[in-house]
Amino acid sequence: MKTRYLPAIMVIFINIFLIGCENEENDPSINGSLINYTGCKTFKSAVIGINNGNSESCIEYSYDSQNRILQLKHINAGFNCCPDSLYCNISLSNDTILIEEFEKNALCNCNCLYDLNIEIKGVELKKYYISIVEPYCGDQQKLMFEVDFNFNSSGKYCVDRNHYPWGF
Repeated sequence: MKTRYLPAIMVIFINIFLIGCENEENDPSINGSLINYTGCKTFKSAVIGINNGNSESCIEYSYDSQNRILQLKHINAGFNCCPDSLYCNISLSNDTILIEEFEKNALCNCNCLYDLNIEIKGVELKKYYISIVEPYCGDQQKLMFEVDFNFNSSGKYCVDRNHYPWGF
């Protein structure tokens, strides 16, 4: 009679284990948002092909370990000239903080550069990979880098850009 309950008990333990592993992969303990952003920094006409502007996309970061807040400034984020509004989705998967950048609408036939200020709460004092998904990056180098807040609470990471809307 005892062996009759053993398979049901095993299924319960396996489900508890799987649920525990799932929580580690997609940790809901961090939350963040786009706090504010500049207006279009440089106007670039897609038709005329004016190329004046910065040729880098950069992240400046500052970590407050006492309050567990990570401040990011994305310098030269490329978006449509008339985006209606900009926003980010922020998630944590294992040791990677993923920031996906979006525009609500692309209302004009041009693109330009913006500076975005992002705040993320609930960040632990440890090593992370930070990955920024830029909508106009295309096949250029991804904005992804490693930080270890045990050693550096602030810094800057840049990648070169040579496709519109960045200068080249």
